[in-house]
Amino acid sequence: MQSDASTSPRRRSTSCYSDSGESSCSEPFSECGSDDLSFTPAAAAGIHRLLLSCAAEASEDAISSLMAELESPAPSLDSLRRAAMELRLLAKHNPDNRVRIAKAGGVRPLVKLLSHADPLLQEHGVTALLNLSICDENKATIVEAGAIRPLVQALKSAASPAARENAACALLRLSQLDGAAAAAIGRAGAIPLLVSLLETGGPRGKKDAATALYALCSGARENRQRAVEAGAVRSLLDLMADPESGMVDKAAYVLHSLVGSGEGRAAAVEEGGIPVLVEMVEVGSSRQKEIATLSLLQICEDNAVYRTMVAREGAIPPLVALSQSPSARPKLKTKTNPFPIRQAESLIEMLRQPRSPSLRARPAAVVAAE
Repeated sequence: MQSDASTSPRRRSTSCYSDSGESSCSEPFSECGSDDLSFTPAAAAGIHRLLLSCAAEASEDAISSLMAELESPAPSLDSLRRAAMELRLLAKHNPDNRVRIAKAGGVRPLVKLLSHADPLLQEHGVTALLNLSICDENKATIVEAGAIRPLVQALKSAASPAARENAACALLRLSQLDGAAAAAIGRAGAIPLLVSLLETGGPRGKKDAATALYALCSGARENRQRAVEAGAVRSLLDLMADPESGMVDKAAYVLHSLVGSGEGRAAAVEEGGIPVLVEMVEVGSSRQKEIATLSLLQICEDNAVYRTMVAREGAIPPLVALSQSPSARPKLKTKTNPFPIRQAESLIEMLRQPRSPSLRARPAAVVAAE
């Protein structure tokens, strides 16, 4: 396998890419970050009783009273904060409360809070909606209440980092409703903001952004193009080439969703993705070898120039080793799902196909037109 850093600038010397130690074939996306409401010690002591009461089931009268405070014609800021926080906590701690709040008409008043000037009130509104969206029954109600655009705006400009991260997580949950919801979130401008969060966010923000991008790009084809145009491929490859990022698996799965389109494949090649994927097949964890092989298959399919580039990068030896390894995902080596043997062998056969001398001489820049 070639190791010339001048031809493969993204190559890293590393014994393993694993960021999770996970060898399961399941996607590396746990549920997005939860409502991490925290208080100073003094405030926590004063609110302990409220937390205990919110963990219990709330009566319809209690919920209606809180909603009345939110919809009061001249409420004080303190009363709005208190009502929004209590609804947030009620939805956080008790699944039945999530259903009760939505059925009582609590979604629209919370959506209105997203455009409020007070940062804390906005955070309570965003996070209450996130907590309500945990319930599948509430997703359509939240979308129908017009929450998508205000949540995208909160993702863009909320003063609180927690509000931005929770907005990303709420959009993720809403995208799971159906393809139309995922497409609507993309049209509202969420994709570039999520790419920015992926690049500049903290550890939780990056993970939430990757999870949301995966859901949005898997749920609506048009979102893949938006992600590519927003520069997601470069950011994903940077994370994949850096084991210390803790984002290798997630980034690899998002990239795989993008190379399902011609624009995504061209961007992956142009941004130096082939060396990263080949090295992942060589030294990655079992799950990383799997997703890297699948991505390379998509890149090479129907494109002789890309196949030449992958072969020259030295992909065949690690693919042969993968296909012959007795320890490579043994629980999946069945007649119905013999991965990674079948995919690795398919890619080896593809890479060994005769290549035209004219193709060998063609620069990579012409590939994007194919």
